[in-house]
Amino acid sequence: MASFHYSIKSGKKGSARRHANYIDRKGSHSDKEDLIQTGHGNMPEWAGDDPKRFWSVADKHERANGAVYREHEITLPSELSTEQQVELADRLAKNLAGIKPYQYALHAPEGKLGGDPNPHIHLMCSDRLPDGIPRTPEQTFARYNAKSPSAGGCRKDSGGKSPMELKQQVTAQRKLVADTQNQFLAENGYSARVDHRSLRDQGIARSPERHLGQRFVKEMADAEKSQYAQCRKEAQVASVT
Repeated sequence: MASFHYSIKSGKKGSARRHANYIDRKGSHSDKEDLIQTGHGNMPEWAGDDPKRFWSVADKHERANGAVYREHEITLPSELSTEQQVELADRLAKNLAGIKPYQYALHAPEGKLGGDPNPHIHLMCSDRLPDGIPRTPEQTFARYNAKSPSAGGCRKDSGGKSPMELKQQVTAQRKLVADTQNQFLAENGYSARVDHRSLRDQGIARSPERHLGQRFVKEMADAEKSQYAQCRKEAQVASVT
């Protein structure tokens, strides 16, 4: 059953290349067997269409107190086939990233509760906005110069925005994710839909699902996992009937 999950978090300086290896299942993460698809785009010319080089340079030259990337984690509708999930993942990545450099990976691990697949994407987006001005790798991540853009780095998408504006941006991104998924579901003949709004705003009188965490789930008995998964499905069905 399609359900909406979308979260954003920031990656600090020095963590981007390592996290890119994690989502790409490279290096010490290569033993994981849940990787379905990877992709990237909008890399600057100096990166040579190589996201690893881009993140390595960002880790080195981004300002010490600045976010090197924003990670968007999005659950995909389980109704879709693997091929459809690949297509939707690519569409979501492009819609959210816009013109910013990005890298994404589609994972489909077996769910720890109930054993159902848990298809989701990890999308890493740079906060730097390309503007067509040629820059060296180091200058790309320098402070933006509003009076003379060619003398500074690329402007940051979050730069100069108030907390209210940033909150509104997140709300707009949540809506974009839901709209993109719903359009794709409709295009492919599915009746399921997702809703980015809170349960209260949807008029649904139940508590939000509590995130249990991997450690908690591992400590649950098999019977507890099955019971929790069944209750979760029943709650989802009740919310749409």
